[in-house]
Amino acid sequence: MATPRRRDSAATPPTRLTGRLELSTDLGAFLGDTRVRLLEAIAEHGSISQAAKHVPLSYKAAWDAVDAMNNLADQPLVQRTTGGRAGGGTLLTEHGRRLVAMYRAVEADHQQALDRLAGRLADAPVGDMPSFQRLLRRLSVRTSARNQFAGTVCGLQGGPVDVEVLVQLDEQLQLAASITRTSAETLGLAIGSQVMLLVKSSSMLLLTDEALRISARNRLWGTVSRIVSGPVNAEVTLALGAGRSATAVVTRESVGNLGLAEGVRACAAFKASSVILAMLD
Repeated sequence: MATPRRRDSAATPPTRLTGRLELSTDLGAFLGDTRVRLLEAIAEHGSISQAAKHVPLSYKAAWDAVDAMNNLADQPLVQRTTGGRAGGGTLLTEHGRRLVAMYRAVEADHQQALDRLAGRLADAPVGDMPSFQRLLRRLSVRTSARNQFAGTVCGLQGGPVDVEVLVQLDEQLQLAASITRTSAETLGLAIGSQVMLLVKSSSMLLLTDEALRISARNRLWGTVSRIVSGPVNAEVTLALGAGRSATAVVTRESVGNLGLAEGVRACAAFKASSVILAMLD
């Protein structure tokens, strides 16, 4: 593992730790960087369509975000105006302005704390800082999906309704996801985006015959490392190599029919439409 340069090195400046601040309520995420930038753009342009282009977000995603914030806030943050010589528009309320100012002030303090942490880490042989940053970002995502994979978007094929997203996990492994165009726009997907792929264990199909032809786009071959049996179903985990694993829930009858046991080579297959994408921003 590489050792980072110390802060007194003139050749390379220290790597900077960055983070995103998010305010949440019991009902879910309320305010984050994208929504704050949307509010700031509304204040500047007085138009939801212009603000959406500035962020950027789709018009629908921008209004969905505004509606969600107004629903969760104790006072409206955004107001629509109609009529008048200007033909109406969208305004940030005084409460909205105060909330944005508070967020930016807390964000500045948050970044100062991260800068101090980065300085301390740069003075000690703690390892590769970029890898440490990527790990922190991945660990911050919490989800009920049992299978989670991190990778880089390497392909986008758009259609009128759906978008096919290709994600490179490493030099050998590539997975595909099929999501709606609206979801792709909301996430701001682009080539090089860092994403996580989430797949429920119940969406995984298991097979052992390498000659079998199936329609599932994604296939992860590995070795059975663990089987946990229940009264009806069994949880089967495959070791995929490189520290990765995939877990599927199938019937106990299927385990017997496939001859699954620890050490047996098997494949976890799943459709591109079964993948949920999460953006690492």
